[in-house]
Amino acid sequence: MADIKNLFQDYLNYLEIEKNRSLKTRENYERYLKVFFKFSGIKNEKDINVDKIKNFRLHLARMKNDKGEYLKKTTQAYYIIALRNFLKYLIKNDYNVLSPDKIELPKIPERQIKIVEYKDMERLLNAPQDNDLKSLRDKAILEMLFSTGLRISELCSLDRRIDIGRGEITVRGKGGKIRVVFLSDRAKKALKNYLDKRGDVEEALFISLNKNSSKIIGRILPRTAQRLVDFYSRKAGIFERISPHQLRHQFATDLLIGGADLRSVQELLGHSNISTTQIYTHLTNKELREVHRAFHGRRRNNK
Repeated sequence: MADIKNLFQDYLNYLEIEKNRSLKTRENYERYLKVFFKFSGIKNEKDINVDKIKNFRLHLARMKNDKGEYLKKTTQAYYIIALRNFLKYLIKNDYNVLSPDKIELPKIPERQIKIVEYKDMERLLNAPQDNDLKSLRDKAILEMLFSTGLRISELCSLDRRIDIGRGEITVRGKGGKIRVVFLSDRAKKALKNYLDKRGDVEEALFISLNKNSSKIIGRILPRTAQRLVDFYSRKAGIFERISPHQLRHQFATDLLIGGADLRSVQELLGHSNISTTQIYTHLTNKELREVHRAFHGRRRNNK
């Protein structure tokens, strides 16, 4: 038997170095597993058994967050997923421990993704109208999000050394996973107009600007990009709040409704597991095929 603290540290290092997970992922796994070890009194790998896991799951169901609210099923699932993956790691390293298959994940209600109507999306994408640097930047950001399905963190981390004419961008996503995303004609035009306006040597593709002077103050932050999407959605008169992640949903649902296969959409989104992409499949029924005729550029003029 081995000391759980040593096994735990080895596992966290494995996540960061061999699995190339982000520091944030490492921190999350560390937090989830520490709660389990402390609550269950785990000293070594043999202490992890079915009874202790059952008691821990009951503890999670009764746990409250800082706001006094019970943990959501999705949050409870994170703890169990971390534990299962830790056990898989131990088995891989020849430790005789409880099989992860004996630990069922909490039943999570199916996520319902709402899509925005074509006319609303068109108004949002056309909302930045001016020719100043900020407006051109904002237009490029909106078109890029809709064209590529990028996560907001991925978009903000892009550098300006890209080949717009080729229409392909290599992105490093979650866990350091590399994928290629593609630019629509509208996105390429918006990006070119924006970069032609730039007279700086800043490395970042999208930059933050001082409100008063339009002076560049560095790489754009995800929070800033989130605020601008919200601003233009309200400017476009859209009742429902729109976030950058909503544009990622729009991108995915458009592809599936248009007939793209799930594996291709999974690759374009950068999902590690196909189950994550399957949240969109309820939108691919025949009735929604009519929506696709008026969605994602089919009625947009290449101006």
